[in-house]
Amino acid sequence: MGGDSWAAATATVAIESGKLQGVAANGVVSYKGIPYAAPPVGNLRWRKPQPAPAWRGVRRAEHYGHDCMQQPFDGDAAPLGTTPAEDCLVLNVWRPLAASARPLPVMVWIHGGGFVNGGASPSTYAGDAFARQDVIFVSFNYRLGRFGFFGFPALSKADADHGLLGNYGYMDQIAALQWVQKNVAAFGGDPANVTLFGESAGGGSVHMLTTSPMAKGLFARAIIQSGGGRDNLMGKRDLRHDQPELPSSETLGLVLARKHGITGTGPAALARLRALPAQALTNGLNMATMWEADDYGGPMIDGRIVRTSPQEACLAGSQARIPLMIGANSADIGFGDARSKDEAFAAFGDHATAARAAYDPDGSADLASLNMVIGADRMMVEPARFVAATVSKQGLPVYAYRFSYVADSMRTQWPTGAPHATEIPYVMNTVTAKYAGALTDRDADVASQVNRYWANFAKTGNPNAAGLPEWPRYDAHQDTLMNFDADGVPKAQPDAWKVRLDLTAATQ
Repeated sequence: MGGDSWAAATATVAIESGKLQGVAANGVVSYKGIPYAAPPVGNLRWRKPQPAPAWRGVRRAEHYGHDCMQQPFDGDAAPLGTTPAEDCLVLNVWRPLAASARPLPVMVWIHGGGFVNGGASPSTYAGDAFARQDVIFVSFNYRLGRFGFFGFPALSKADADHGLLGNYGYMDQIAALQWVQKNVAAFGGDPANVTLFGESAGGGSVHMLTTSPMAKGLFARAIIQSGGGRDNLMGKRDLRHDQPELPSSETLGLVLARKHGITGTGPAALARLRALPAQALTNGLNMATMWEADDYGGPMIDGRIVRTSPQEACLAGSQARIPLMIGANSADIGFGDARSKDEAFAAFGDHATAARAAYDPDGSADLASLNMVIGADRMMVEPARFVAATVSKQGLPVYAYRFSYVADSMRTQWPTGAPHATEIPYVMNTVTAKYAGALTDRDADVASQVNRYWANFAKTGNPNAAGLPEWPRYDAHQDTLMNFDADGVPKAQPDAWKVRLDLTAATQ
């Protein structure tokens, strides 16, 4: 059968749940809104994901399904393309239209959004560019906010899911990866060659999945974009046990119940919580308000899925022993609340004088900027470097990067470097969707290069290929990373921030 005939015949694929009809355009076939689990509504709210119901006939996979329930916020760098709803456990697949003689590598994307926002529908997350490089691309939704991360005594007592409690959003991520293992071959993908990647909360999720026994064997490579690497991104909150100034998720669940006039800790109270309208549970929770919430704490240590932090796992060598790409942006996210420069540098302890020399050598830095830079180093930049160094010393292939490129149209707005999440349209090569008429040739060239590096890594575990500047494997002694520089030319160079990151590492 010729290539065109094969493509036409296989635009319809058969998976576990039934047949799907994809949409072919510009050399790519996409399949959107595929259920990978049953809708988590009614009595399935706060349960591990259940199998997706089968369907008869051919399901048309033309449109994204609902993104998971949330309160969108102004200024989101990746605005949703659908209306959020609780019925949201769907995924999307892109594949090349032409036939392949052998199974293709697979990339699975986990979106960010602080575990309270985000979804798979934003146009900047589309997988067409990867499909054109002969990669099967998969994106999916996972439960967020109080739907995705929740503890309550009645859930623990009933234990219908045999100890799988609390981290329902993480359970969804694992279920999506299990779906890939069972079904991606139908799209031409190789289930033994899956690269998991994500950014921010998605990057933190990749960290978690590399350390979780529940995810063992579900992927062969990992890419972590601005995902931290020391503590769990949302801290060391426990499912059941309160800590000083860090109440357990069950305690937070009781606070939430009381706010809705629900008392007790048993099945009747849980039934009333499950009957609450989705909007009442969301109650304005998003990236802008989450730090003020006293009834929500995000992911937790549950003992089954999350057992430890990335730092502890890396130091013990107990993380998945797979090739890794990891990095952060040059003006990444971070938080600091020092009330003076002296207070900011005092946090470095015995290294306060050295920190002042590294961060503010001429005394001209303003306090707000200083807090942000020190915060970003602590939260994103140094942790990525720590993971790269620790894992590379174990003999595993690691490729470290810093993304410093700023779109030409945004340089006056972002003079200090590339903000958090701004690398994503370059990774996905969706800069046309992001910047539209303001896109320059240089922006497009950078996106083409970055997308090729990521695709190469998914294919071979090495980002290099002919026509691209050489990206050396990370070595902690040389401390060389690939800097996607402001001038648009990727450069392999020793980390220019070594002095200040060494100081940060000494006080982490």
